[in-house]
Amino acid sequence: MSESGILSRRKAEEEIAAGRILIDGRPAEIGEKVDPAKQTVTYRGKLVESPDKKRYFLLYKPRGVVCTMHDEKGRRCIADLLRETGLPVPVLPVGRLDLDSEGLLILTNDGEAINRLTHPSTAAEKIYLVKVSPEPTARDVEKLRAPMVLDGYRIRPVDVSAPSAFPGMLRFVLHEGRNRQIRKMCEKCDLSVKRLIRIGVGELTLGDLRPGEIRELNGTEVKHILSF
Repeated sequence: MSESGILSRRKAEEEIAAGRILIDGRPAEIGEKVDPAKQTVTYRGKLVESPDKKRYFLLYKPRGVVCTMHDEKGRRCIADLLRETGLPVPVLPVGRLDLDSEGLLILTNDGEAINRLTHPSTAAEKIYLVKVSPEPTARDVEKLRAPMVLDGYRIRPVDVSAPSAFPGMLRFVLHEGRNRQIRKMCEKCDLSVKRLIRIGVGELTLGDLRPGEIRELNGTEVKHILSF
């Protein structure tokens, strides 16, 4: 299911437990092996086909879009964006961006890559530009770079700077992605986040993409993300 880009591995396990995924017409079991050449898998009455080719895309997720394939509250989500772009390949997002955050998001139908790239041991650096209020000072930057504990956990050192090319914004380089980490770091320093954009993951960058736009990664970029 995850390799076909239909469900994440965790969600697939939930659907299997609920009896919604069938193998040759009978309920599947978690961990059961499937031979695509001899067996058929269906989910909610639809045939699930094994992908012929692994595909990798880069999406500029706009602010206000939920980073899931379905939202029970009816909010705009990644699946809505994909329908708007007309992407014919079923893919899933790699990791998450908060509802109020925007920027670079990798999408793929490669389930193994998703699991590897989202594992805590993966140290691909993630780069963000953050607009805060009030105007950050040199002292604020020092405090953000200093050792910090969030929710009882000592986070890994974060490279924070105030680039001259982006007046009034801070640049964060993270090697881990704890829940709402940047926002919580700023709160500790009495700074309010007004805009948060992920501009890079490893060597990947947004480039000329605008919010809502998507492009397929080239061979060099694919090799790079699979090397994380």
